[in-house]
Amino acid sequence: MNKQANFDFPKRGVFIIPILIFFFIFLIKSTETIDTGEAGVVWRFFGGVDPDQEPLGEGFHIIAPWNNVFVYNVKQQSISDVMKVLSVNGLEVTVNGTVWFKPDLKNLGYLHKTRGRDYIKDILDPAINAAARSVVGRYTPEQLYSSKRDVIEKEILEEVSKELEDQYIKVNKVLVEDVQLPKTIKEAIERKLRQEQEALEYEFRLAKAKKEAERQKIDAEGKAAANRILSASLTDKILQEKGIEATLKLSESPNSKVVLIGSGKSGMPIILGNQ
Repeated sequence: MNKQANFDFPKRGVFIIPILIFFFIFLIKSTETIDTGEAGVVWRFFGGVDPDQEPLGEGFHIIAPWNNVFVYNVKQQSISDVMKVLSVNGLEVTVNGTVWFKPDLKNLGYLHKTRGRDYIKDILDPAINAAARSVVGRYTPEQLYSSKRDVIEKEILEEVSKELEDQYIKVNKVLVEDVQLPKTIKEAIERKLRQEQEALEYEFRLAKAKKEAERQKIDAEGKAAANRILSASLTDKILQEKGIEATLKLSESPNSKVVLIGSGKSGMPIILGNQ
């Protein structure tokens, strides 16, 4: 009896092993794990992608084994590029920039169905290049090199957002990291900026000197006016009164002295002392 059971096991295994393998494959194909910051678009064997269906979120999912799931990174991502563009006067300028973006999660099904998984290369890259050329072409090299960086970033963001309005991609920020000009143009701009700075400094020194001269003039005029007022108020009688007061104070001094009354000009006393 045992011999018969041992003899039958290989025959049974011929059927059991394929069933187990099929079950294992079925289990693998029927599950999908979506990591943090990702979302999945389900492709059905019968019907393909339904763009209105909500994407699969993070976690473990069971799906039919004959369907497929396309996983997308839906976190904020960045793409950097070095572009050679022309300024408003036709000079070639090299712009280093970075764009922060992410796919529109709500419309991820439409992005997959109409744009595909290569949307960065096929849609985003061309839109960034077109926007950068359009915006940079409005400015001179001097503006690009000095004071227009923030304005350029804002305008490129607006242009890219307009280009991608119906492309199911959201652009959050544009960073212009560097603007490289031809060496001769860069040196000319730096020389001009130095000259402008020196001119501003010279104007500042002139304005400061002018203010100081005005202050001294006002001070001198004030002193002259005070002297005129004082001279007009000093009559002979006032001077005599002041002289008498001074004589009285000197007479009270312990130092020896000789006072000649009525001997000075206008009758003022003359005081002779040993000091």
